[in-house]
Amino acid sequence: MAYVIEAKGLYKAYDGVKAVNGIDLRISEGEIFGLLGPNGAGKTTTLSMLATLIKPSKGKATVNGFDISKESHKVRQSIGFVFQDPSSDDLLTGRENLYLHAMMYGVDMKNINSKMDDVLKLVDLMDVQNRRMKTYSGGMRRRLELARGLLHEPKVLFLDEPTLGLDPQTREHLWKYIKKLSTEKKVTIIVTTHYMDEADLLCDRIAIIDHGRIVALDTPTNLKKKVGGDVVRLTVSKPNLKALKKLKYIKKVKAEKGALVLTVNDAERHLQEILKAVGEVGSVESHSPTLNDVFLHFTGNEIREQEAEGGYFERMMHSGNK
Repeated sequence: MAYVIEAKGLYKAYDGVKAVNGIDLRISEGEIFGLLGPNGAGKTTTLSMLATLIKPSKGKATVNGFDISKESHKVRQSIGFVFQDPSSDDLLTGRENLYLHAMMYGVDMKNINSKMDDVLKLVDLMDVQNRRMKTYSGGMRRRLELARGLLHEPKVLFLDEPTLGLDPQTREHLWKYIKKLSTEKKVTIIVTTHYMDEADLLCDRIAIIDHGRIVALDTPTNLKKKVGGDVVRLTVSKPNLKALKKLKYIKKVKAEKGALVLTVNDAERHLQEILKAVGEVGSVESHSPTLNDVFLHFTGNEIREQEAEGGYFERMMHSGNK
């Protein structure tokens, strides 16, 4: 089977510090693939290597059949990239920004107007195309940058934290446009995110990354199944662990900051018996597994939903563009 993206042993270090530590990937045409992880996990670095923006220290990869190290120019011609950092000109209109991008990418100018119309319609910006970018809201800017990334008809679109800083409603609207690109245009989309709901609702498959390594890779549904049951969190001062271990439907017990986190088969059915066995309980939380539970299951830590890894240009400035 031919894959649009294949990576084997991708590795990147800055001054001896491992940013990405042996990434293997195979991504199919039309797939929305997520790289999920906390700040500093290596998501943006992985994306930047695949997009030929930085060179891997070791390993190899192909994008659209082109080697990222030996055929970087061909890779760049066949991809689109939406950065975290604002990259549109505030003094130009939305349409002028698209026209500038078309000239930079050598788009055939015979049909440029119809192509600009197509991408503007796709992201619902036709009505504001002649307004200057400085008047656009954050959500409108992200949609314009999606349109710009698609103007030269790439086979692969890289989105680095595409909804960072947007309000929940705008984020959901942007997800709709991203899904439309995948289904209608057959564009392969790779998304970095540290938002659980974004990865869960948007992506066909997810690679959970921590400390530069992939710790789990599957569909969101299958990843949550790997937790092995419902999650019950109890705050209890002196838990009766001996009694809990006798309950066969409890698959895992983990102590965490004054609480016990249990993995339980059919928690709703057995909750009363668990409370009776554990001792005096301060509070109880029970839920079906989430991607945060998956991350905790594989790494021993909860994902830190604080901020993204920092944009490409900011990171390059701090690293000395190595």
